[in-house]
This record gives sequence, structure tokens and C-alpha cells, in this order.
Amino acid sequence: MDIATRVYNHRWKMDPIIRSLIDTDFYKLLMCQSVFSNHPQTQVTFSLINRATHIPLAKLIDEGELREQLDHIRALSLSRGESTFLRGNTFYGKRQMFRPDFMEWFENFRLPPYHLERVGDQYELTFQGTWCEAMLWEIPALAVLMELRSRAVLGRMKRFELQVLYARAMTRVWEKIEQLQALENVRIADFGTRRRHSFLWQDWCVQAMTEGLGAGFAGTSNCLIAMRREVEAIGTNAHELPMVYAALAKNDAELADSPYQVLADWQAEHSGNLRIILPDTFGTEGFLSRAPDWLSDWTGIRIDSGDPAAAAEIAIRWWKDRGQDPREKLVIFSDGLDVARIKDLHSRFAGRVKTSFGWGTLLTNDFRNLAPDDGLAPFSLVCKAVSANGRPTVKLSDNPHKAMGPKEEIQRYKRVFEVGPQVAQDVVV
Repeated sequence: MDIATRVYNHRWKMDPIIRSLIDTDFYKLLMCQSVFSNHPQTQVTFSLINRATHIPLAKLIDEGELREQLDHIRALSLSRGESTFLRGNTFYGKRQMFRPDFMEWFENFRLPPYHLERVGDQYELTFQGTWCEAMLWEIPALAVLMELRSRAVLGRMKRFELQVLYARAMTRVWEKIEQLQALENVRIADFGTRRRHSFLWQDWCVQAMTEGLGAGFAGTSNCLIAMRREVEAIGTNAHELPMVYAALAKNDAELADSPYQVLADWQAEHSGNLRIILPDTFGTEGFLSRAPDWLSDWTGIRIDSGDPAAAAEIAIRWWKDRGQDPREKLVIFSDGLDVARIKDLHSRFAGRVKTSFGWGTLLTNDFRNLAPDDGLAPFSLVCKAVSANGRPTVKLSDNPHKAMGPKEEIQRYKRVFEVGPQVAQDVVV
């Protein structure tokens, strides 16, 4: 597809940003089914958070166009083909991953209302409802804001500027792929839906990775692209689960136990490669030091904040202390990845653990220094659960720059989870 010509000729009007309810990350659907079973009545509020406050989203993006895109998403429902894909496909070696009762609910699902307000140069965008409803706004909302920002910049560019822009961006992606081809037994998945440049661009990147890496390309987190391109849908779980479970805790003892209750519920539903621990919501080292022994039998761990090498070393020591062979365990790196970091981590841990990489923004949105005034550089935009049943959520992370929640609750969580001094890391994307 000639993306540049399509952008220029259509000015995007023929392309809704979100084309399907399954234009989302696979782990959102897996988590949604778990929430549907375990917390069907929990009320949750999600809120958009622009960590890059120097990007004036409300100046760049027309409010009417934003509402038009959000309203379009609310009109979407699961198609028959999409339902067949989810009901009948094999994911992670398991057929009928999604239960009939969940699928019946999902086939009749529409996204709940949103609340949009302009505050200065930013938008306040929130979603409220039962947890299994409101949570499905996260990925499409982020994708809409990211792509509308891209369209605002692209709309000021002329035909040949666009052609050169996309030629340079394609060359950049392919040069990255060529470097990765040299890595023996590398496994990389596309994790770039939430902060992609556009749907068409993510789709192009997945096709390039499929051709360029072959068996080294593990798949994509995007369900719609996985279905269309016949690649694996990749994903497990996210910080959202322990954040909400913790907010629902009635006292400090329940709070301390909440991350493990999440994984107990997960283990009751999933096996094999879906049993991946995400330990950094309230601090990796403390999480592992207090973790029940049965968690050491799980397949692996995903590292999503802080120093990735240090976190992997902590996990290796933890496995060894519990009589496990780290060489049989999987470590998924997924924070701020680009080629240099992937190469370094792959080399450092070769033969010590099985490694895999969830490559996000710098795969699907690396337009740094390609547009005037660097107007297409990626930035950190998140949509998080901020309250559950009226109680605030908290995230500590292994990187204090990623912490969120009321200050007094952050201090309480640090006390309960025994979080000591932390080393701040730049939040790249």
C-alpha cells in the first residue's frame, strides 16, 4: 500500500481510526474475560494521562473530530467473522480460549459513554462503567489520540513531503530489522498498538517484521491485524489487574495479598505461556521476595519498568533460590525497547534464560526527526484505571517517574509493599 498517497489524496476522511472492537491488544480481551468472571459488578473509572505535557493535544486536535472518532467507536460491534475468529481459533495452544458466556456478552457489547472536556491545552477524557466495559476503552482511546495528532501534522505537509517522509520511515524500520536479523534465536513481537503512528502504519510494520524476521517474529498484540495477517495474537496481562484488586482491598493485609490474588485467579483460568508474572506494579524485588512458591512454577516474567537487566537478574536469583532452572524460564522485555537495547539484552542473557521482546512505540511510531519541528516524535500518553468502587488506584512501578495515585496512598502502598529507594529512569515512551 502506498500510505503516503492515501494520506495525501484522502486526508484520512475515508479511514476511521478504529475499524473494529478487536483493533485492540490481545491482553485486554484476556483480562476482560477474567474480570467478567471474577468482578462483574466492580465500577471503574479510566482516565487519559498525557505524561508529555509539552505536547498541547487540545491545540493540535480538533475537539469535533475527536468526538466524531470516539462516537464512531461506540457504534462498533463484533462482526460475525471476528466472533468466529475469537471463538474457534487456537491461542497459545488452547482452542476456545474465550468461553461461550463471555463471547455471548462480547457479541452484544457496545462501549459505554465517555466524558470529554478541554482543560487549557490538554483534554480530560474519562470512561466510567463496570470494569469489563470501561476497560475496553483504553487501547482505542490511546490509538485515536495518537493518530489524530499524527494527522494534524501530516495535514500540513505536501504530496512529495509525505512520500519522502514515509520512504524514510520505511527505510528506518527496515534497517532496524536488518540489524535484528543477525541475532540468533531472537523472538520479537509487536506491542505497538496503543501509541502507533496510525493503523495503516502498524499493519505495514507487522508485514515488514513478518517478511524480515520470519520465525523470529513472534506475532502482534493487535487482534485485528493478527486475524487479517494470519500471525499469532500475543499478550498476557497488565498492571490494570493488580491496581484494581489493590484498590478494592479493605485493609493493609488484603492490600499486601492482592497482587497474588490476581495471579491465583489467573492461574485458575490459564496455563502454559499465559502464566507470565508482571511483578513491577508495586515493586519487583518486594513482590518476588514475598511471592508464594507456586508462582516460581510459572512460565516466566515480563519486565516493564526500571532497569531491565537488573530486573532480569533479580528474577534469575529468585528462580534459583526456589530450586528452578532459569534456563527453562522466559523473560519478556517490554519497556522502551529499540534495536540497541534489544541487542544488548539478547546478548547478555543468551543461554541464561529464554528471552522475548515486546517491541512497542519505537517499532510502530518512530518518526523522530522526520517531520518539521520534530512534530511526529512519539510521546508518552497513557490511559489508566484511576478508581475502583470509588477508591483511588495506585501504581508504584520500578521507575518512580511512572508512579501514579494520590500522594498519601502512594506512601501507604510503599509502606505496605516495603518499597525502598528507587532509581529514576527517563520515560522514553
